[in-house]
Amino acid sequence: VSLLIFFGLTGLLRPLAVSLAARTTQTSPFSCLIQPPILYNYAAAAVCAPPRVAVSQAPRYNILQRVSALIPSVTQQSSRSLTYCSLRNGKRKTIKSVTDRFMRLHCGLWIRRKAGYKKKLWKKKPARRKRLREHVFCNKTQSKLLDKMTTSFWKRRNWYVNDPYLKYHDRVNLKL
Repeated sequence: VSLLIFFGLTGLLRPLAVSLAARTTQTSPFSCLIQPPILYNYAAAAVCAPPRVAVSQAPRYNILQRVSALIPSVTQQSSRSLTYCSLRNGKRKTIKSVTDRFMRLHCGLWIRRKAGYKKKLWKKKPARRKRLREHVFCNKTQSKLLDKMTTSFWKRRNWYVNDPYLKYHDRVNLKL
């Protein structure tokens, strides 16, 4: 409990401080081999003898290093690699994976294939394979996000011969 007051940790980090308190009370001489210090060079470990670590000197980690193992989203920020200003033209660029995976209807809706529609089909029943071949509409927030990730070129209306999506391009009595 005094360790919690010392670190001033509450809520999410409380179990982490309890496990840290259990780690600092280890008196085994092999405790430094289980979890080496961060700045320890593994290439030098093969040449040099293992360092002598006193029992009271446990390796210190800052709070971000302790939490990042539990919550990887703290250190890894999601990125969509959207180019706001290209080097050649100075214009916004389209993310190519969006145009490969999704199709925009003229009414503003985006459609996509179901996940896993071409994975391990040999072990799926025919009814499931038929369901996976269907297309799915994206919701409002996904459609807005996909519109931001593409340029106006992909938002214009295209007329194709024998277009299977022709009846879906225009909405009737449907608000987005």
